[in-house]
Amino acid sequence: MTNDMSREASPADAALDSLGVLGEGTRRQIFAFVRRARRPVTREEAAADAGISRKLAAFHLDKLVDAGLLRARYASPTGLRKVGRQPKVYEPAGGAIQVSIPDRRHELLAGLLLQAVLTEGDNETAATAAMRTAGQHGRELGGQDRARLRPGRLGAERGLTLCEHMLDQHGFEPAREAPDRLRLRNCPFHPLAARAPDLVCGMNHAFLAGYLQGLQATAVQAILAPRSGECCVQLQHAQPQDPPKAG
Repeated sequence: MTNDMSREASPADAALDSLGVLGEGTRRQIFAFVRRARRPVTREEAAADAGISRKLAAFHLDKLVDAGLLRARYASPTGLRKVGRQPKVYEPAGGAIQVSIPDRRHELLAGLLLQAVLTEGDNETAATAAMRTAGQHGRELGGQDRARLRPGRLGAERGLTLCEHMLDQHGFEPAREAPDRLRLRNCPFHPLAARAPDLVCGMNHAFLAGYLQGLQATAVQAILAPRSGECCVQLQHAQPQDPPKAG
């Protein structure tokens, strides 16, 4: 059975690991050389630029590949096919390294807002479209996690436990205040949330409520519970609804 308690490295952790690899001076010099080259670079070229042996250059290059900073393949650095075995060449992996403590996810917020603009209906306001898009993204993510984990029927405590991993991955810094309550110690959209609190808090709430729907964690609810310096949303045991009164 899949262990839903296993934790993978968060994007922030991965970024810190990558920066740690660049802490060694020669390795940093080789990484800069490969980025400047704008073409695949061989071990010999990296060694000549750094003034070290080919073997040592290969060691540093492969460390950079393991950290996700470079990618390697076998090809001619000039692009011309030659007879015999092709040399191993290295090039940037693409993508930027971003580290923010606490974690910030402005690219996620920007993506949701862009999707809202592109799909805004005739009868929607921009804010309504943003809430819809955030909720849809949450439901899709929750559905993916449910399909992957196959958790069965979820009570409040286990539902919150499953939510913790996603919240941690997205930079919310979840804290279990009680067995049936999760506070979110960080808003990954701060300081933009301070400029448009109704919009950003509403999108946060729609995203997390949508995630619970997709996960089918009906025993958990997302409520607005603003606290200074934290996310405005709290996850907790869903309160039972009062039955309708007879007319």
